[in-house]
Amino acid sequence: MDQLPSSSRLRSSCVKLYLCSNPADTVVERRALREVVFPKLEEHCRHTLGVDLRVIDPHESSHPSQWPDENTRKALIKECRESSTGPFFLALIGHDYGRPSLPALVEVSHFHMLLQQLQQAGLSTRELERVYRRDENTCPPSFCLRTACGPQEDLMTLFETAVSLCVHKQLLTEEEAVTFNRSVLDGDLRFALENCPRNDILRRCLVYVHKVVNPKVGQETRSQSGSKLHKVEASYPATSSSSEGDLLSDLIDNFLRGLVDSCQLEAFTSTTECDPRYGYTTARRRGYAEVLCHQVHSDLMRLIDSSVTNVKMGSCYLSHALAREGAEQEEHCAELSRFYDVIRPEADQIRAYVQQSDNGCPLVLTGGPCAGKSVLLAHCAQQMKCWLPDVDPVVITFFTHFPHLPSVVRLLSSLCYEIIRIYDHASSAEDVSFSEHKDNESRITPTWNSDLNLKTVLRAIKKPDMGLNEVTQCLCFLLSLLPSPKQPLVLILDGVDQMGHHFVVELIESLPSPLLPRVKLILGISSNQTGIIQLIKQHYRQCSAHGCVSEGAKCVPLASADRKQCYQMLMSQLSSSGRRVTSGQLVLVNKALTSCCLPLYVRLLHRHTSLWCSDSDVLESCLPDCIHSSIAALLNHLEHKYSSRLVARAVSYLTLCSTGLTEGELAALLSRVESCQVTQVDVERLLLDLSGFLIKRTAMGCQVLFWVSRHFGLVVAKTYLCTGEARGGIHSEMADYFSRGLDFASTIALNTEREDRNTEEQPSLGDLADARGALELMHHLQESNRLEIRIKVLLSWRFHRVLVQAGHLRDLVAMLRRDEGKESRNFLRERTLLASIFTSSSCLLESAPVELPALMEASLLPYVELFPVLKDYVREIRMRSRGLAAVVSPAPDTVVCLWRLEFDNVAKLSVIAAAGTHGGTVAELMSDGSAWIRRDVGRGIVRLSLSQEKSEIKFAGVKSSHGFLLFSTLCNKLFLYDDAAPDMLEVKSAHTLNLLEGFVACEKQLCMWWKREHVVDVFDASSVTLSNFHCQSCVTCVVFSSGGSHVYCGQEEGTVSIFDIHRHSLLFSCSNSNQTAIVSIILSENNHEMACIGKTGGVTLWDVTADKQSPRLVKESSIGIERNDILNTDYSYECSSLLLCHNKYITVWDTCEWEMCDQFLAPHDGAFIQAVFSQDGHLFLALLDACPRVLVWMVSTGLCVLSLDTHEPPRILLKTTSEIVCVADDGRLTGWDSGMIYFAGAAPKMGCGVEEVVMEQTGCWFYTADGSEMVWRWKFETGLPHSNFLHDSPVKKVRLSQDDVTLVTLSGEEIYVWRTKTGQNIVRICGSAATDVLITPNSNFGVSISEQGLSRVWKLAHGSVVCAIHLYLCDAQLSPESTFLIGRHGGNLLAASLWSGMISKRFSREKSSEDVVAFHTLSQHPDFVVVMVASGVIYTWKMSDETVCRHFQLPETFYCQPQHFQMTSDGSFALLSTDNAAITLLDVSQVRLCSFKAEGSVMKACLDEAGCYIAYISHPTRQEKGCACTLHTQPILTIVQLSDGKKVGRVFLCKDPLTLLIYGQQYVFVGFRDGSVGVYSISGHTVRGADGIGDTENLSCHLKECYFDTVPMTWFPLATPNITWS
Repeated sequence: MDQLPSSSRLRSSCVKLYLCSNPADTVVERRALREVVFPKLEEHCRHTLGVDLRVIDPHESSHPSQWPDENTRKALIKECRESSTGPFFLALIGHDYGRPSLPALVEVSHFHMLLQQLQQAGLSTRELERVYRRDENTCPPSFCLRTACGPQEDLMTLFETAVSLCVHKQLLTEEEAVTFNRSVLDGDLRFALENCPRNDILRRCLVYVHKVVNPKVGQETRSQSGSKLHKVEASYPATSSSSEGDLLSDLIDNFLRGLVDSCQLEAFTSTTECDPRYGYTTARRRGYAEVLCHQVHSDLMRLIDSSVTNVKMGSCYLSHALAREGAEQEEHCAELSRFYDVIRPEADQIRAYVQQSDNGCPLVLTGGPCAGKSVLLAHCAQQMKCWLPDVDPVVITFFTHFPHLPSVVRLLSSLCYEIIRIYDHASSAEDVSFSEHKDNESRITPTWNSDLNLKTVLRAIKKPDMGLNEVTQCLCFLLSLLPSPKQPLVLILDGVDQMGHHFVVELIESLPSPLLPRVKLILGISSNQTGIIQLIKQHYRQCSAHGCVSEGAKCVPLASADRKQCYQMLMSQLSSSGRRVTSGQLVLVNKALTSCCLPLYVRLLHRHTSLWCSDSDVLESCLPDCIHSSIAALLNHLEHKYSSRLVARAVSYLTLCSTGLTEGELAALLSRVESCQVTQVDVERLLLDLSGFLIKRTAMGCQVLFWVSRHFGLVVAKTYLCTGEARGGIHSEMADYFSRGLDFASTIALNTEREDRNTEEQPSLGDLADARGALELMHHLQESNRLEIRIKVLLSWRFHRVLVQAGHLRDLVAMLRRDEGKESRNFLRERTLLASIFTSSSCLLESAPVELPALMEASLLPYVELFPVLKDYVREIRMRSRGLAAVVSPAPDTVVCLWRLEFDNVAKLSVIAAAGTHGGTVAELMSDGSAWIRRDVGRGIVRLSLSQEKSEIKFAGVKSSHGFLLFSTLCNKLFLYDDAAPDMLEVKSAHTLNLLEGFVACEKQLCMWWKREHVVDVFDASSVTLSNFHCQSCVTCVVFSSGGSHVYCGQEEGTVSIFDIHRHSLLFSCSNSNQTAIVSIILSENNHEMACIGKTGGVTLWDVTADKQSPRLVKESSIGIERNDILNTDYSYECSSLLLCHNKYITVWDTCEWEMCDQFLAPHDGAFIQAVFSQDGHLFLALLDACPRVLVWMVSTGLCVLSLDTHEPPRILLKTTSEIVCVADDGRLTGWDSGMIYFAGAAPKMGCGVEEVVMEQTGCWFYTADGSEMVWRWKFETGLPHSNFLHDSPVKKVRLSQDDVTLVTLSGEEIYVWRTKTGQNIVRICGSAATDVLITPNSNFGVSISEQGLSRVWKLAHGSVVCAIHLYLCDAQLSPESTFLIGRHGGNLLAASLWSGMISKRFSREKSSEDVVAFHTLSQHPDFVVVMVASGVIYTWKMSDETVCRHFQLPETFYCQPQHFQMTSDGSFALLSTDNAAITLLDVSQVRLCSFKAEGSVMKACLDEAGCYIAYISHPTRQEKGCACTLHTQPILTIVQLSDGKKVGRVFLCKDPLTLLIYGQQYVFVGFRDGSVGVYSISGHTVRGADGIGDTENLSCHLKECYFDTVPMTWFPLATPNITWS
């Protein structure tokens, strides 16, 4: 379970560095750092660490008038110290101490003393009195330096003279005098480091001292030469030298040296000796700057990396968004509680509520705008443990205005997660039920799903597609299970009313009523939301937990704060900032507090009054009388202090952001504003002025700035964003920034670097920063109405990778499923498909987000031809990811559903009817008479509510035709729904409407018929008129002619009546011979045919050519088997095929010839329920009783090719224009894309499991065999079979010559020799009695291996025998030089000559008892054979001179598996064992055993010949904890690099594999049990030896054409063998 950091304050997302220097002495150095070092560090911090780097150089501006004063510099240093997540101080000390500056403040007594001494010395004090003014508003009263005082050189000389006179007369001490004479460098250094905690100096400060010898021409001093920086080591204090000035010497040798000794300050010194003739030249200064840049970059990189790593949150905490949200809420609560400055009596009422016994009702804190509800609730949350000292309360706060809580489901999921985390039950996650809990006796009997346990709840709340009903059950379960008398639960929800009325309604209805025991709920609601308050009271106006009647929720109104406390708060804040108000000003302050006593107003009032001076003209009009006017006055002051453009942009950016802005982002945005020269100091000063109104909170792992009150945003919007154009412009600027300025024409990439698929599974801090930036980008694209670009970003692989890696899969799915309007409707299917894949794979992606590239590639590859826009998606994956990529995707065995919909079916209702229109609207009727309708892909299912006389109408049935739905009701009314019209239309009829049998539509005309009725009603929807026709017997079906002028009515006695709809007259009638009821009529007006389908499956064909004659009978057909009634029919116009579904069989008819072409029988113990054709008619889908899936058959082969998962027992299949919809018994809807079913079903498969795969050396073709009579030849480029090699018997072996010219197969006991290019069978040999067949490496000879008879060597070209080998050699291999057949016989290893057949070589064993158990030839060393004997000794056998060399003895405890023994072609590695979920290799070059663990039991393993990789397929031995995901139980293909044992990549296989082959160094072939083949490419890694065939990025990434559109050629064998061996 994810654990939070120990501190409630999460990490800062900014490294803020104050650059301290003498501005006149470090111009070159500071410029070099800005241009060379800081940009590199910014890039590193942003993309690697996920933090911003901000360097605050107070002297960055080229205009000294814009440099900050002393007080501002101190504030900047303090801010850097407090908010930087790493080092905060960087000092550059040169050879020039720097001139002191006039002090900003001088106490009145000191100033008068200085003036007096100057006057006594006969010096004029007029200039000093001019630049200083007395201010009684300072504490203590002081003389303040005016802002614009002109040149200070003469004034500073005068001031120094005054100080010297005071020291001389002992009016000032030396220490007091020094404070007046310090330079900017000295003052900043001492403020930053003096009296500073050791932890703030150690590893957070850097000081670089540069001593220059002979800096001026004519000086000559002996000193060290060079510019190398040396770290200052701790030592005893050195004696000071006055050669460089007493102050500079004291600063370096005493102050800094003392910090090095005591606090381990990192200080570096460098000495440059200059030629006295030239002094400190520009060249020498530049040389030092280069050395400094190198040293600063290295030191800062080291400190930043270590600091960020140390404060980084734990990987578990980072792993899921729900964990981060809880931590962020906790931090935000602590931050808000710091604003609790005025004691509120309402806190006592909240305390009394949580201390009282359970009453089952919540407490609602109400208050007006800015009343302080959030602050009070945050304060109460912090006080809970003090209020409840005898127990350990669990307090969970949620401030719902957070941007990542857009829905009730998300809020309740976060609540559930926090409850589980804090109660710390997830680590064990035992299957705890209600009866098992130790405190069960006092609990309420649950009405929800009692089968829940903590594991299922924890897994459910992380699902992206979790529904409101499900999360409500989870919450009720947790509230009943976990809170106890020792650990009660207090839930505090603030601001729910700001999320909208619908949000509040859903939330309140989801909360248990009454509240469960030991659960307290506190809600913060605005007092003007009377409807919401009444809703809460109504929800809890019922029996409480103790059985007494409750009056509903308790409301506590939050009144204005006490005026006296507000006054004290203001005085306290003024005092802490060193300010006060005079007695005259106090009158105005009291009057202002009388008009408004809100804490926020007091804070704004403090900001205004802190600007007053004693000589200011303060009038009553100077003080705003409300919060909004106070905010406007603050913004106006900032505009005068800075510039209106800077302030307007800054506050607009902060207002319009979605998740908040980091300081670095705000600074970067402001720096992009034209005509606005903004420095980091300007931004920092502006933020200091806004401090107290901007709070820092953590959003998605980053510390961002956010207004403390939403009313700041309201004032900003009214002042600067009053037009849509202004808002759109700001949103557009922010979108451009967050897109990093990249081109959106093809796709958006947030990071162009290529990513490794096999990276760490936990998200990095950079991932979190990128994810937040990605969400900000989407928000601003939406608000700036750049929807086309937004959709491109939304369909970008990189965008998906960023969000999934950061744990925001739920947000991604929500954005993909959200309907973006008409502009993006053409991409809705693609987005829905992507969302469905993410949803179905959520368990895997949350635990291992690095699997995303392989997963998405494998899932999309079969369908990229159907969704062309996803070709770019797959291409982007290949361009930006490395590892294992799918080249040829195996045929899917299922299709991911595009959507699943459900409604709140608490009453466990069942479906009684369902229907769907061609446009995709689906309606279903439940057993209680309610109707639910789903109108579109991007929307949910809603209840259809119609009323009559104040009572809700109950529905009895629903039928569909084209774009219409017709609802029948229990009140004898019909209602027509039209896809093209939003409103329901009532259809008048005189019949018993709840017996409606069906209807058909043609344009706006409807024909309706009824059960056991002779009448057909015709309703014109455009004119709302009704007419009817009368038939001879009960009507069973009706069809329109194509133009709608005629109606054909099938009847119960086998009669068809044809009516003219315009004349309302009967034209003709005709009847079949057996008088069987007609269930369907199919018109083929082009062929002038009418086919009538009887209820038992017979077909009667009529000729309707003549307009004035009765139809002529053409033929009658029956199925000729046991009759039973048809369940349903379906017709495919594309294939001219008719499907008739019976309960025991399905028949398919060719409607061109009207003959039954196929029949499919139901399983022995099952029966069909329904069947429909797929989109094109090549497939059909069927429901079977007691089968939880929808099965898909291929019509041409009769094979079941797909199985569609429904999760619930299916009841009805509906077919729309583009979808197949399954309706479950409980009303859940599942939809699949018809095109995806078509492509998945059309994917080529062999009839049985693939047993062999052989690849040509050219890489253009490969061959597969499945043990049948067929060998398939596949074209690698398309992934489709090109041709088949047919045999008379099942094929046992397939061999391909190395020149790719000849294919040799063993079928039965016959050997076939084929030409691969022409498909010609040139040789067919019988009488071989062979069990195996080989081809020599030179491609000239074949060798047949026989266990019982002779093994023969023969010529491939014509089959003539060269020689015979009498001994059977087991596991036979051919020598690389095509000279010997090597194999085992009776424990010996023998080599038979391919010219004579004689045994000419024999491996000499050291002991006769040591049987050879495995061996392998080496193609790169053709004279050597690696041999392993039973004792575990490994030898090399040199065949030329028959010498043996012993190399390795396996440990006695090691279990070797000879059947798995493999060698690389160069003999560098050998595969020895795949036992115990581990793979053991012998590294021959290092003479060592290497072993690594697999993800489960190893099914297959294969070495590539070059010795670069090993591929293996493993099966997980255990499921992921609490996971029911099929991906966690599927076999896994993994590639490991042999050189270092690192995983190159892995792929989750969708089915059972049978064969595994590595071809070359790039491709991996997997043959599957269902007959499909997958090919995977090892991309992005360096390989040894020859180059691969090609680059994965350039390979075809989709099927070029559908398999149904191509027919593989079949190559037939010779009719009889042309060679016979005796």
